[in-house]
Amino acid sequence: MNIPQITIPRVVIIGGGFAGIQLAKKLAKQEVQVVMLDKHNYHTFQPLLYQVSTGGLEPDSIAYPIRKILSRFPNFYFRLANVTRIDPEAKKLETNIGPLKYDYLVLATGSKTNFFGNKEIELNSMIMKTVPEALNLRSLILQNFEKALLTDSLDEQDALMNFVIVGGGPTGVELAGALAEIKKGILPKDYPDLDTRRAQINIVQSSDRVLDGMSEVASRKAEEFLEKMGVNIWKDTLVTGYDGDIVSTNSELTFRTATMIWAAGVEGALIDGLKTSECLLPGNRLKVNEFLQVSHYKNIFAIGDIACMTSEDYPRGHPMVAQVAMQQGRNLGDNLLKILENKTDLKPFVYKDKGTMATIGRNKAVVDLPSWKFQGFFAWFVWMFVHLLSLIGFRNRAIVFVNWVYNYIRFDRAARLIIRPYKKETRSKDVKVVAK
Repeated sequence: MNIPQITIPRVVIIGGGFAGIQLAKKLAKQEVQVVMLDKHNYHTFQPLLYQVSTGGLEPDSIAYPIRKILSRFPNFYFRLANVTRIDPEAKKLETNIGPLKYDYLVLATGSKTNFFGNKEIELNSMIMKTVPEALNLRSLILQNFEKALLTDSLDEQDALMNFVIVGGGPTGVELAGALAEIKKGILPKDYPDLDTRRAQINIVQSSDRVLDGMSEVASRKAEEFLEKMGVNIWKDTLVTGYDGDIVSTNSELTFRTATMIWAAGVEGALIDGLKTSECLLPGNRLKVNEFLQVSHYKNIFAIGDIACMTSEDYPRGHPMVAQVAMQQGRNLGDNLLKILENKTDLKPFVYKDKGTMATIGRNKAVVDLPSWKFQGFFAWFVWMFVHLLSLIGFRNRAIVFVNWVYNYIRFDRAARLIIRPYKKETRSKDVKVVAK
């Protein structure tokens, strides 16, 4: 990898997400060589991916080059690589660009979509965890309306304009709200020769309420907002299959749709090589102690979504959200510096819950703070302010702010472009599906 061999310790970080970036910032000015590996050369602000999918933002406004974030720090190296295996005994990684030795290894690989073993859904549904996936979804949504113009079959038109979102968490709720706003404010102007009033947005939730990770008042208010916007909410309903045309459930309820979006769960993004029988917990997350050290490994740590630290307050581990990842990255950075100085007064990780929020649409959001819960316009304003501040780089903040102001004033989404057409080949249930 052409990384200099020097006498100071080498810390390898796999993953340039929220956790990995915070850790690298803590270490990069110290007497330690920091090597970051990631499949992408940019950091993605995932909370706003849904706005890329629905044409509200272009991807460059929520992505930021990793090298630019950390380029001013000495002894920092980034390599665009896919890590395929960890060899803990040899303290070595295997990647698609060659092997790499480490003194300390930090897994910040994040999470991936969890299909709960349902291959049919995995092959036919759309997901939204990365920028390319968000662009695929944007293209498919727009392509479906273009196709709807070319058919005289009302059933086919309905299927092309019917959107089924599986999962009523923040991602599903925010995506449904954005689609509802497109249906109301944009589709009638873009497609005047198409009866877009027949377009349907459906949320299918397996539990008895949406946003079940937030307070009941937030959940109730979110449902009220969504229903007023014309979104259909199907609770206590489990999706069991999707063959590219029909969504089946655990009841007699079915949907005919050309677009099913899976937002029903995530699991840890594991890398081969660790003895998972000793350190793997439900959800494909790695068991870590209070110092974020992977169980049974002295010099391997895990932070962010991949890490699971159980406690009395969090028996299933901390929530897989950005705030946890960022706090863990900073905590581990402080502790690694102490370890390198042979100090033993390590600081246990304690999560400080700063609250949860979700936006449903224009002037509509819900916010749960530790001591205050509120909804509506002020919640929407707070949501925007927090997300703007959380973006990396002045340029990104400025672009997003200008886009939001423009969208608010003009009731418009300027990025509804099919830059890269999306092609999906679907076949019958008994035949393998190939997606391109």
